[in-house]
Amino acid sequence: MKSLIKLVIVLSITSSMDFALADYDLFLKNNCAACHYVDKRKYGPMLKEVAVKYADDPGAEAMLAKKIKAGGAGVWGEDMMPPQAQVSDADAKALAKYILSLK
Repeated sequence: MKSLIKLVIVLSITSSMDFALADYDLFLKNNCAACHYVDKRKYGPMLKEVAVKYADDPGAEAMLAKKIKAGGAGVWGEDMMPPQAQVSDADAKALAKYILSLK
C-alpha cells in the first residue's frame, strides 16, 4: 500500500512539472521573454508580479488571455504591451494559466 501511495505522489508531481515546463516552453516559443521574465523585471512586469496581483480574481485567466492577444497599457506603468494576435486562443489561455500558477 505504501508503494502505491508513493507512486501516486511521484506521478502527481511529475505530471504537474511537465505541465509547468510545457507552458514555459510555450512562453519561450511565443517570444514572451522578449519583454517578460518570471522573477525579475524587464520591459513588462515580472510574471510572478502578475500572478500575485491577480491571485484572488476569479476572472483573471480569461482577462489575461484576452490581454495577451489584444495588448494593453497603463496597469504596470507607461510601458505598452503590443497585441500578440498570432497567439492562438488556446495558447493564450494556457499562457494565462501558467502565469497565474506562479504565485
